[in-house]
Amino acid sequence: MSPPIAPVGWSRWLVPPAALSIHLSIGQAYAWSVFKPPLEDALGLSGTQSALPFQLGIVMLGLSAAFGGTLVERRGPRWAMTVALVCFSSGFLLSALGAATGQFWLIVFGYGFVGGIGLGIGYISPVSTLIKWFPDRPGMATGIAIMGFGGGALIASPWSAQMLESFGSDTSGIALAFLVHGLSYAVFMLLGVLLVRVPRPRAEERTDSHATAPAGPRVSARQALRTPQFWLLWVVLCTNVTAGIGILEKAAPMITDFFADTSTPVSATAAAGFVALLSAANMAGRIGWSSTSDLIGRKNIYRVYLGAGVLMYALIALVGSSSKPLFVLCALVILSFYGGGFATIPAYLKDLFGTYQVGAIHGRLLTAWSTAGVLGPLIVNWIADRQEEAGKHGAELYGTSLLIMMGLLVIGFAANELVRPVHPSHHLDAVTPEKGAPDVRRHQQSESA
Repeated sequence: MSPPIAPVGWSRWLVPPAALSIHLSIGQAYAWSVFKPPLEDALGLSGTQSALPFQLGIVMLGLSAAFGGTLVERRGPRWAMTVALVCFSSGFLLSALGAATGQFWLIVFGYGFVGGIGLGIGYISPVSTLIKWFPDRPGMATGIAIMGFGGGALIASPWSAQMLESFGSDTSGIALAFLVHGLSYAVFMLLGVLLVRVPRPRAEERTDSHATAPAGPRVSARQALRTPQFWLLWVVLCTNVTAGIGILEKAAPMITDFFADTSTPVSATAAAGFVALLSAANMAGRIGWSSTSDLIGRKNIYRVYLGAGVLMYALIALVGSSSKPLFVLCALVILSFYGGGFATIPAYLKDLFGTYQVGAIHGRLLTAWSTAGVLGPLIVNWIADRQEEAGKHGAELYGTSLLIMMGLLVIGFAANELVRPVHPSHHLDAVTPEKGAPDVRRHQQSESA
């Protein structure tokens, strides 16, 4: 499948909606918790078991993005979006079969493994294309698309809940809900497949002068792994995501525990509303903070994410249990930094490594997300369980976790400070013919594809 080249006069503003159609769809992953209670009741699962499809999906997201990033760069966004459509929708269809037959392993395999591949390929599918279309505002462009991943749950959660209420929460009702999801997302993602275009070659005349990519570094994905900048950004992303996902994964019980011993305890309804607010902050941060990075620079915006994040966690630890508005405000800011970090990292990579194979580099960097997806919930849940066994309750369950998160953010801040421009010896033109020939051949193949 050849990358579709935009005709003369094609508006670059048609590309973000194409990317958004993919990210709004795969963003359903954040709404998996809607299916947990029905699956537990219908199939007799524990809470740990019902989380397996989501956990495997996040792991496969990172792995498929890492291993498939070069293919995405070589074959273009339409191929990547098609693969994402097929895998993500097939994952739901396999899950529907698993629910209908009572085979939970098929749900884990379908939603987690097959659908997780769709998550990873779909997540990185529009990144390099958007950066090439918007070299003047890469943070805003990637923020628009990645905002969809954060906001997908705002659509999927009530939609899924309504279907389960209408179809029933037994195995047949769950299967029907999975089936509708798979077919509906296939249609919606198809819009992105049909709409996406890549910029015309620079040698050809274009009416949109903004789409001409400026000269800059050209570093291959293989060479990027040999630079300290890549691994410093890996640490930056991992620590920022760990700090955010630690709150996001346990948001409802956390706010309930913090104010359980006060005169104004938090009800289950209010806790659910708090989770919705966090999702909105996550989504808003992806477009707001990433657009701000175009104005103040990528290193400066990560100073805000990591430095102010330490302050927010400190406020929650010290006075969070005495002021509900302060607790909510700090949590919202942390989640906006969480979302902003995801949306800003592709532009940061573009600044350091250039647009050549930036999608593949981004895919490899997303292994930091897989790590953080396990690390963040593990820190918060394991420590809370140990503190509860020790007879503690309320806000005391989270004190140690908050201190650890602050320490991780300090490590991330230090890593960000160490980031410097990539040495010219790593640029594609500086690589010796013996070492650079494979990269050059791959580049020629991608240009001719």
